[in-house]
Amino acid sequence: MGPMRWFMTADTAEFLSVTGEFLRAEAARNSVMLTVTADLMAGGPGADPAGMLFGWRRPAGGPPQAAFMHTPGYPIVLSAMSVAAAADLAPELIAAGRRVSAVNAAQEAADAFTAAWRDRTGEAATVHRRMRLFRLGRLAPPVPGPDGRDRAAAATDRDLLAGWWEAFALETGDGPGRDHHADVDKRLGYGGITLWEAGGVPVSVAALTRAVGAMARIGPVYTPPARRGHGYAGAVTAAVSQAALDAGVRAVVLYTDLANPTSNALYERLGYRAVEDRVVVSFAPPVTLHP
Repeated sequence: MGPMRWFMTADTAEFLSVTGEFLRAEAARNSVMLTVTADLMAGGPGADPAGMLFGWRRPAGGPPQAAFMHTPGYPIVLSAMSVAAAADLAPELIAAGRRVSAVNAAQEAADAFTAAWRDRTGEAATVHRRMRLFRLGRLAPPVPGPDGRDRAAAATDRDLLAGWWEAFALETGDGPGRDHHADVDKRLGYGGITLWEAGGVPVSVAALTRAVGAMARIGPVYTPPARRGHGYAGAVTAAVSQAALDAGVRAVVLYTDLANPTSNALYERLGYRAVEDRVVVSFAPPVTLHP
């Protein structure tokens, strides 16, 4: 086999035809790439592939050994890969004229990509978030549970949910400026949003991606500040986890922010176990001062 090379495409189907088996072999770790591409292939609301870029690294004639996905406006997502692969990717993207605002990867790959990107662009790099991937072991719903019940979200909840998506983005530091209705519509389209109601009023939400290769990812989970402290987030997460299991999902996963020990402890109590840590590093153009 020849030397390792990066290949790139804007075609979701081509990307999956080459990397699908590679990604599904570690479905939990590759959940973001698998679920985003599943949405793109399904079409419908919120599945606009404009500007997407995918890539894989392999020797000539050999199977892929690394992959990436980049959605404009979001961090580039890297699969597990060697330091050399991550370092080689940055100049390939620069040569292709690709603007990358952040990278989402395991620590060593993120460090290698960041160093190569910074060396060639002069951009500053800042750790935006440290995350932990959890996978459900044996589900342990909260006992006793809070008042209320779970229900599937409906089209009549659309505006409420878009507002909660926006509040979640602001609270987690992802910033304003996106219209979240399309993402809400996409999730509603396949029944991927569960609400917890207390007194007939929605008080918490948990969303679920499409299942891909018997894997699905929970997120976001959000409770408005005034409703916190009653166990609603744990209850709705347990409800959506059980629904995923009932639908035949074998790997139920979610990401947490390592800076939030409350949520990490909550998911561990529900039966989630740590799989791997990842880091998001953001880039900013160098500042030019006036003389």
